[in-house]
Amino acid sequence: MTATAALQVIEDVTGPDEVTGPDLEAAERAAREFLRALGVVVDGEGTRDTPGRMARGYAELLNARPFRMTTFPNDEGYDELVLARDIPLRSVCQHHMLPFVGVAHVGYLPGARILGLSKLARVVEHYACRPQVQERLTKQVADHLVEQLQPRGVGVVVEAEHTCMTLRGVRATGSRTVTSTLLGTLRDDAASRQEFLALTGVQR
Repeated sequence: MTATAALQVIEDVTGPDEVTGPDLEAAERAAREFLRALGVVVDGEGTRDTPGRMARGYAELLNARPFRMTTFPNDEGYDELVLARDIPLRSVCQHHMLPFVGVAHVGYLPGARILGLSKLARVVEHYACRPQVQERLTKQVADHLVEQLQPRGVGVVVEAEHTCMTLRGVRATGSRTVTSTLLGTLRDDAASRQEFLALTGVQR
């Protein structure tokens, strides 16, 4: 039997409005001034390094790691749902620059190609590592899989707690926001849609 090579899709992690990398020195200076402006002492023994930690922390939250979108021929003709549940998700709300955290459930109905399973998590991480709103993040993950795989259907459900709502403002501790995007067969066929939502566990 002759092995068929995987298709490597090189992912460009920068867009027209994104910088190529963080300037940590500038970010640290800005963080120091930001904290001082809010009345935080940053010259004490315990806080002297806080601006640098803050800069590095946000750089990690806002910059995704590059990856290869590896797909393989669907030689066996597998035509049932492929679903990765509870993919850990962390992002930053673009309105308050506070984190939101939760999980993503990502599934697809294969067409001619299948995807390396770890890449479902990589796609989520890629779109989460930037200032975001949950609705856009959910749709971006789904649209990316459609573009790269041409599957028969794609479903993405994101469940997240937004600290901009739980730690400030209304302080709705414990509340979670759920968003979904269903495309192709998972949107048009009631039985497929029901199966996907049941397997994600959101119908409980």
